[in-house]
Amino acid sequence: MGFFDFFSKDKKQNLDRGLQKTKEGVFGKLRRAFTGRRTIDDDFLDELEEIFITSDVGAETTLKIIERIQARAARDKYVSVEELNDMLCEEITELLAENPTGASNGQFTVPAGKKPYVIMVVGVNGVGKTTTIGKLAHHYKAAGNSVMLGAADTFRAAAVEQLDEWGRRAGVPVVKQQLGSDAAAVAYDTLSSAVANGTDVVIIDTAGRLHNKKGLMDELTKIKRVMEKVVPDAPHEVLLVLDGSTGQNAFEQARQFSAATQVTDLAITKLDGTARGGVVIGISDQFKIPVKYIGIGEGINDLQLFDKRAFVESLFGNREK
Repeated sequence: MGFFDFFSKDKKQNLDRGLQKTKEGVFGKLRRAFTGRRTIDDDFLDELEEIFITSDVGAETTLKIIERIQARAARDKYVSVEELNDMLCEEITELLAENPTGASNGQFTVPAGKKPYVIMVVGVNGVGKTTTIGKLAHHYKAAGNSVMLGAADTFRAAAVEQLDEWGRRAGVPVVKQQLGSDAAAVAYDTLSSAVANGTDVVIIDTAGRLHNKKGLMDELTKIKRVMEKVVPDAPHEVLLVLDGSTGQNAFEQARQFSAATQVTDLAITKLDGTARGGVVIGISDQFKIPVKYIGIGEGINDLQLFDKRAFVESLFGNREK
């Protein structure tokens, strides 16, 4: 067994651990619903629908899953709990496979011709935005890239201090100004410094925007416009961070932010502390914005690239291929 085999096993174990509460709290209900059944009838489908909706998969995605199971049941004769479990796992995986993928290569790599590669991170306060930035910086640096952070959340002293600490932990520089400084000016200085130093990746923190405040959203547009003066096609990625434990509120934030700014990717955090991990399935399906990262713990390595198949299989009992 080689190094990457050990790494993959470790990653899988971390994913299983991070999703344990969802598996036990909500998706554990599925196995109880399966027990003793030999046919897929209306009563079972109603029970299945209730389980998915209460796990924050969302009504629209739940109906898609139910329709797929009905169609599958019409083709395949159901004979055991294990086969029904496999059927559900396969249909959800195929449903998610129809949606965009954020990190198809499974690596923290920089696209050719994008130097510096600029990531602007947005999201409301408390979702784990700055923590996610620190973990991203660690992963990109571990992959061999030089990284620079920009502290453009200039409204909270604690935000700058927190980013400073993550920069220290990841071993990357942080560009900052005084509290209350113009956020766009911080972004401008960060990109200017990155260009001068030949930095590979720049990650810009922004203030925790209340998604129902248009004026604050307009400021994100200003930051983007100023960055374009230094790097014409910046930002290359607008990453929206959502707290998975907030359930349907995460759906609403995704809806509002994607309407207000050009969000390109999603990071869903705090999945280790909630039984609402089904929100990842719903958001991945309903929005034409790929889920790129999931947060499954507090450690610096507990941010994973979202693998749809691995995620679903972890929820449905770690099936071995």
